[in-house]
Amino acid sequence: MLNQMQKIGKALMLPIAVLPAAGLLNRLGAADVLNVPFMNAGGNSIFTYLSLMFAMGIAIGLSKDNSGIAALGGALIYFVLNFGVIGVNENINMGVFAGFIAGLMSPLIYNRVYDKYEGSPYFNGRHIALLLNVIAALLLVAIFGLIWPTVQNGLDHINGYIVGAGSVGAGVFGFANRMLIPTGLHHVLNSYLWFAYGSFKDVTTGVIANGDINRFFAGDPTAGTFQVGFFPIMMFGLPAAAMAMVAAAKPSKRKATFGMMLSVALTSFLTGITEPLEFSFMFLAYPLYVVHAILTGISGFVTNLLGIKMGFTFSAGAIDYALNFGLGTKAWLLIPIGLIFAAIYFAIFYSAILKFDIKTPGREDDEDEAEVPNAGVQTAVAGLGASENDVAPTGDKYDIMAAKYITALGGPDNFTSIDNCTTRLRLQMKDTSIVNEQALKKAGARGVVKINETAVQVIVGTDVEFIADKLKNELHK
Repeated sequence: MLNQMQKIGKALMLPIAVLPAAGLLNRLGAADVLNVPFMNAGGNSIFTYLSLMFAMGIAIGLSKDNSGIAALGGALIYFVLNFGVIGVNENINMGVFAGFIAGLMSPLIYNRVYDKYEGSPYFNGRHIALLLNVIAALLLVAIFGLIWPTVQNGLDHINGYIVGAGSVGAGVFGFANRMLIPTGLHHVLNSYLWFAYGSFKDVTTGVIANGDINRFFAGDPTAGTFQVGFFPIMMFGLPAAAMAMVAAAKPSKRKATFGMMLSVALTSFLTGITEPLEFSFMFLAYPLYVVHAILTGISGFVTNLLGIKMGFTFSAGAIDYALNFGLGTKAWLLIPIGLIFAAIYFAIFYSAILKFDIKTPGREDDEDEAEVPNAGVQTAVAGLGASENDVAPTGDKYDIMAAKYITALGGPDNFTSIDNCTTRLRLQMKDTSIVNEQALKKAGARGVVKINETAVQVIVGTDVEFIADKLKNELHK
């Protein structure tokens, strides 16, 4: 079940990936920036049809061959479901949930029939999947036309609770978001609050916007509640934690540690992508990670208590902060608050690392730093068709990393499937017990999460897609 939820979380990242483009068009075209109406309207259109993006993007992400036909099926189900339930009850508004449901249903059908009846020029499995999608959509209309008013009423009560909780609700969300990072399920938690929670009528277009992100860009002054608390953490707190690790590193390793930590700290500060940094201490010092989650919750509580509102299209980094500053409320306060959190993070991390002798980067024992045996690299190269006499793999850095990853993950025969999200490889293996975590980290991995006996995640960073492509290419030679 956890594995399936992670697949859904990963699939959600595909439609979410379009949001930075929407945000750029929206903000750069706004009257207070470049004042280009057609650019602003283009950005708004992506937010308007975000439900359709989810229907198509999730279907692609969950289909076995990332098929465009599965995406078309998701669109078919979305249109029939979204407008069909209105025919049953005109008061029904499924919003982005119609996109979620359509995106989940289409690949369920597609993955079962796409490779059937390949000899037929038209009535093959892929075309049959489209016909079955229409039938499934009609059944969904019948089901949700009856049950959605009750579901909608329940969601309204949840909304009321969250709104009533105010700053506390934002703080709890921030804590839960960080605590789910190790499992990769934070995307599932985010989706409701960011893309479905609340509604606001855009004063310029008249379109109803749902979700904390969409409402923020539609001009809702109350939106940003579940985004603003991440800015002090991602722009200031975590980079300060990285510098604390540098300061606590052994003198002989401080320079190398600084180079590594600077890259992940800048990534967090500029883009809000924090996983490479978080996984550098998540399993080495889990109590510190819990403190990090608590501080994230406190940030959400404090920023909302002070009436600060701020949103993002991708994550709470400096790029989004600069672009969206004009839409925020008291956004300038995030800078001094962030500096306070930076001081707190540095003090806690530095003192805890030294007091408890935590083996963060740069503090490893000498035996932990032993090089991965060269034979392992030779085996990987040989498995990829090279000679056993090769001392090390040749090619660009991703070829080399892929070869080392294959060896560390148990060799080519241990792979069942390869997938990835924004920063991590999501792998299905025959046996995760033979995965060499130390070798993976020596090859550049930031962390390793063994989900169960057959599923493992390797935290790589923002260049994960390049490595995933190399792995797929090498294993299919």
